[in-house]
Amino acid sequence: MFDRYQAGEQAILVHVDFPDENAREDLQEFEMLVSSAGIESLAVVTGKRDTPHPKYFVGSGKAEEIAEAVSLYQANVVLFNHSLSPSQEKNIEALCKCRVVDRTTLILDIFAQRARTHEGKLQVELAQLKHISTRLIRGWTHLERQKGGIGLRGPGETQLETDRRLLRERMTNIRKRLVKVEKQRQQGRRARNRAEIPTISLVGYTNAGKSTLFNRITQAGVYAADQLFATLDPTLRKIDVEDVGRVILADTVGFIRHLPHDLVAAFKATLTETREAELLLHVIDIADERRSENIDQVQAVLDEIEAGEVPQLLICNKIDMLEDGEPRIDRDESGLPIRVWLSAQAGLGIDLMFKALSERMARQIVKVSLKIPPSYGKLRGALYELNCIEQEEYDEQGNCLLAVKLPVQQWNKLRKQDEAYIERFIES
Repeated sequence: MFDRYQAGEQAILVHVDFPDENAREDLQEFEMLVSSAGIESLAVVTGKRDTPHPKYFVGSGKAEEIAEAVSLYQANVVLFNHSLSPSQEKNIEALCKCRVVDRTTLILDIFAQRARTHEGKLQVELAQLKHISTRLIRGWTHLERQKGGIGLRGPGETQLETDRRLLRERMTNIRKRLVKVEKQRQQGRRARNRAEIPTISLVGYTNAGKSTLFNRITQAGVYAADQLFATLDPTLRKIDVEDVGRVILADTVGFIRHLPHDLVAAFKATLTETREAELLLHVIDIADERRSENIDQVQAVLDEIEAGEVPQLLICNKIDMLEDGEPRIDRDESGLPIRVWLSAQAGLGIDLMFKALSERMARQIVKVSLKIPPSYGKLRGALYELNCIEQEEYDEQGNCLLAVKLPVQQWNKLRKQDEAYIERFIES
């Protein structure tokens, strides 16, 4: 239906500086996006404006400059580091005589290239369909389109209506299939909750080193590369943390400035692992000059997916790229670890990260010894259902001596049912 650009094509990049911080994009990051998409950059056209031009986004003179660059370098695609309206795309294409792709479409296409799992492919396709539905008219320029009205409906208008209906049907079908996948995910989460296995989720700006750290910890062999969005589909692995036991570690998609809203909405099911985690490992590329901005962007996305209140442990990665980078743990006034400095690539400070994890997670774990008389077997059964008994012995009187370890939330819930009942069995 659409003439999409192909990986390996040659492009002219367009970047405009705006005084408004909300409209400003990063040129270096855009060049990394282009590289990640497998496109060769021939030239970069830059400019400054107070507000976007309604017809070309850039001014008419700058638009002519872009067209001249396309002709000079024989480029076959123009990539904008901004979101364009359908009419702006159409006008620039008519002027440059080649395909025009905006930042949102570029990110969506990178996601389409990287999706590996069935769920990931469905989510990307849904986001793409939402995006192109507003640009549908551009796909049918080869057909006749006339003014509407009785006796005036051309075949193009009929075809457009048919295609809109097919799009709506396809989007409805994808949503139904995603609901089924989400139910399967919920079943997996319920099973982990029943087994009382806590979840830690890796989050961070794209290319911060999350997958490299994930591989270093779990030996999972997840694809990791020095490019944006190397990881798209979530991966879960079990790890052992001292004083806590078995923990689920989740590697998730990286965030980026002005991540398309359709994409965030489509991946909300995947990011549920982040929203329901006990702790977030916020991985930061400490060698990046824009690290403060990146942290703010990650927090903004976390707030959007309702994960902003989940406790975080900052992981300052890539200390091997700093002159005075040394592995260490930073603590708050109460001695709680809040920041770990390490290098996932070089394997520096991984032991410190596990130490910090143990301290952070152990504070959420209750260890208690119980002495339960033979007549209170119901309580023993309830504890076995929670899978929290580490050791069981019997004394001469037939009392059951239990060493119990469980999350503080479960312990509080157990005590809340009948605090006086539970308290009488706690061994000092």
